[in-house]
Amino acid sequence: MTFLLPLMVCAAAAAPADAPWMNPAHDLFYETPATVWDEAFPLGNAILGALVWGDGAPLRISLDRTDLWDLRPVPEYHSPEYTYTTMRQWEKEGRVKELEALYDNPYHRPAPTKIPAGRIELTPKKPKAAFRNARLSLSDATAQADLGEVQARVWIHPTEPVGFIELEGVEDLEVSLKAPAFGGQAPGDAKPAISMGDLAQLGYPESKTRSGDDFQAYEQEGWGGFRFAVHLAWRTDGGRWLGAWSVSSTFDGDNPAEIAETRVRAALADEARAALRVSHEAWWRAWWERTWLTVPNPVVERQWYLETYKFGAAARRDAPPITLQGPWTADDGKLPPWKGDYHHDLNTQLSYWPCYSGNRLDEGLGYLEWLWKNRENARDWTQRFFGKPGLNVPMTADLNNNQIGGWRQYTHSSTTASWLAHHFYLHWKFSQDRTFLEERAFPWLRDCAVFIEAVTAERGSDGKRTLPLSSSPEINDNRPEAWFPSVTNYDLALMRWLLAATAELADELKQADEAARWRAVLAELPDFALDENGGLSVAAGIPLKESHRHFSHLMALHPLGLYDPSQGGDALRVWQGSMETLDRLGTDYWCGYSFSWLSSIHARMHDGVRAEKALETFARAFVLRNGFHCNGDQTKEGHSKFTYRPFTLEGNFAYAAGLQEMLLQSDTGVVEVFPAVPDTWKDARFKDLRAQGAFTVSAERRDGAVVSVEITSETGAAPKLRCPWTGALLDLGDSAVAAPGVTIQREGNTWRLGGRV
Repeated sequence: MTFLLPLMVCAAAAAPADAPWMNPAHDLFYETPATVWDEAFPLGNAILGALVWGDGAPLRISLDRTDLWDLRPVPEYHSPEYTYTTMRQWEKEGRVKELEALYDNPYHRPAPTKIPAGRIELTPKKPKAAFRNARLSLSDATAQADLGEVQARVWIHPTEPVGFIELEGVEDLEVSLKAPAFGGQAPGDAKPAISMGDLAQLGYPESKTRSGDDFQAYEQEGWGGFRFAVHLAWRTDGGRWLGAWSVSSTFDGDNPAEIAETRVRAALADEARAALRVSHEAWWRAWWERTWLTVPNPVVERQWYLETYKFGAAARRDAPPITLQGPWTADDGKLPPWKGDYHHDLNTQLSYWPCYSGNRLDEGLGYLEWLWKNRENARDWTQRFFGKPGLNVPMTADLNNNQIGGWRQYTHSSTTASWLAHHFYLHWKFSQDRTFLEERAFPWLRDCAVFIEAVTAERGSDGKRTLPLSSSPEINDNRPEAWFPSVTNYDLALMRWLLAATAELADELKQADEAARWRAVLAELPDFALDENGGLSVAAGIPLKESHRHFSHLMALHPLGLYDPSQGGDALRVWQGSMETLDRLGTDYWCGYSFSWLSSIHARMHDGVRAEKALETFARAFVLRNGFHCNGDQTKEGHSKFTYRPFTLEGNFAYAAGLQEMLLQSDTGVVEVFPAVPDTWKDARFKDLRAQGAFTVSAERRDGAVVSVEITSETGAAPKLRCPWTGALLDLGDSAVAAPGVTIQREGNTWRLGGRV
């Protein structure tokens, strides 16, 4: 495919052809067209998103913008009955129907919800399209389609809110910009389901459309005065058709239609378009050169590149964080699966796991800054519902992190903010940014600790602090028994970790009284409940009894790391017993993300064989052909009894974290390279993964042995390394450090180590 864009081709310096991230085997390549939206090629910049699909008759481009939301409030959550005290009383009295009416059922209504932005359809009339193949090039984030005599290319600029369409060889083109089906007759009330129903249920007026010889546009009014606008404009040059689009909303200004048009007209100018293409390619080259890896399992390696590409398309510091579907809201006339919302019982947390060891901290800050920006909303909810000081966060939330409801045992959990606190902690540990520690991490953790101290004031029969209402997502669904008679290991793990981490950060800030306070509260919590295998139970006397998708009872193992298997003894037995229980119960009721999470768990145990198997199972069975995680087993080979296909992103991003965990670990404060690779992985390498302590690490394994390690310290502090040749602990800050057969060189804040093959 050749495009006559000479200014675009020469600007960014060409990447080496053998650069691992340039490997075309990582690309999406279709020999048959995608005929449904969830198999489309995804493009995005965390604000704008697009899905490219179809056979050319038409070529479809589904549009999205991540701040397009219906933010109408839930009236029940502002009623006098909406209090923690009342919830406890009603649970005690068995008033299940009233509880469901107040807490669960509001989620079954269409709004609040994420909403889509519409679709562009392009139909070549002369010559007609004849689909041959299509490719999504990951190296430069460009979708291409060979439609016979017509060639198509689509891309979204990585930092500017504009997308481009380029067609070669077309003489006559039918162009259609379609608004979402918000207008029209709404069907009856939605019932509990993955999707809440049709877009028409939102009750919006029809969109206002405009068109001319070289543009089509519409503006849509949403709820409460919110409006958004889409503008598509184009120009022709012989057999070339050049188009651009943008989506604007009232978050940009009072006149989104004018804003979108201005952006598009400016971008379509030849010089501007060429410059934008140059900066587009440069941005993506820098993205891939920052961190890359190679492993000898092509299925596992390719999926990592697909996930890292999607993270680059979905995460930015200055954009809304990743929702269930990110910038790729469903384009089927329906509301998105699970409202396309923020689920904080697993989904948002797993989505940002790869940014730490994957060396994408700036993109991860989009999540943390959003949580911080909306903390007063969460604090208000904490006071209004719980009547307690400090900070908690709703487990299902809208764009402003406001409670939107659902299964009450999880949406109103007492420990959600504590899990979110783990990400503030991880950013500090991986960045060593003291300003972030002082102004974000410690204040967030301390506010959460204040709440936990207050909500656990009551004592159990053992005299220890307890939670009056304790759950373990999503065990027992929303049945009354989803509240357990004693504190669950899920809640306990989060509380114990939070209090210990808050004390640790207080020590770092030399606040001795604060550290002592939180360690004293920690000492008043009970110990973890173990099952007959010596593994973690759900709660005291209640082992996990059946296969379950969510490893909430194992939070103390991963991601919180409260048991270190490398220490052996009791800690290792807890890990082993927990794995025995998982193995015995099987994977019948797992989702795709369960396998992604499992890979990290096995990697922490240094079990590379099982970590690889979990990743390979995910990549083969739980993704659609564009790499989207679809929750259910698409092979129907028995990996899970869930065989449905709702698309959510957390499984994708947890996958990337799992492979990174196999290649580099530092959770104990010691850097370990290739800690969990199978013996069959004779050759592997990675560049600039990130370790705790603000170290970037590169390493290579060749013919089954590590041949080189390079560690750079961003702070000047020296790392501790588990020597991959001798197994000894090396303090690289010790000028006398040595290991038999190992060369150690230091140049500034970089250490290079080599060993015999």
